Amino acid sequence: MTKLSGKVAIVTGSSRGIGRTIALQLADLGADVVINYASSPDKAEEVAERVRQKGVRAITIRADLAQKNHVEHLFAETVKQLGKVDILINNAGVMKTTPLADVTEEEFDQQFAINVKGTFFACQQALKTMESAGRIVNFSTSVIGQMFPGYSVYAGTKGAVEQFTRQLAKEFGSKQITINAVAPGPVNTELFAAGKTEQQLEGLRKMNAFGRLGEPEDIASVISFFVSPESQWITGQTLRVNGGFI
Repeated sequence: MTKLSGKVAIVTGSSRGIGRTIALQLADLGADVVINYASSPDKAEEVAERVRQKGVRAITIRADLAQKNHVEHLFAETVKQLGKVDILINNAGVMKTTPLADVTEEEFDQQFAINVKGTFFACQQALKTMESAGRIVNFSTSVIGQMFPGYSVYAGTKGAVEQFTRQLAKEFGSKQITINAVAPGPVNTELFAAGKTEQQLEGLRKMNAFGRLGEPEDIASVISFFVSPESQWITGQTLRVNGGFI
């Protein structure tokens, strides 16, 4: 029996990138997995089929996390089809890097709606839905520790997520549910590389101790620890998973 046998995990934004890798790694540990997506049904189903090949259950659920009723639907449909929720990975997010003078209200609202509002109300649904000993992992960013032009709105959203993670720990503690966050540095995904020159990518590689970008597996491995029984005494914490990114 693997560590997560019998557990049901929701991984938001898991049709591609880091979320996809997390979904597959949780399946390797025995969890049934909900593949959440906003606009890529074919990619979501592809991930779900990969999960099923590992001998566990997988379903896909479309939900725009910027809308509270969609978040409620995500949890209700999970319980309807899989019976419960044990693990929530709040991976879905959006990042726009725009100089302050050019930030639009629409861009500001979109990042806060998905990164902050979506995470918050997913946590709310987890509190209502999860039974004892659940696990929640939120996503922050190591950019919080930098002063990069154009990242102010994005970093602001993730600062809010870190505060949610700290402030909600005792509310979840009454049900023996842990809530933690990971804060990745630059990770080698298609979305991250989009629009960046090779020179820019090389500069980012040189900013950590190992001279490379992170890989989705580097992040997923830490998630696997946070959702395991071994992490039962860790809650309200944010872990910088960034290879010494400075």
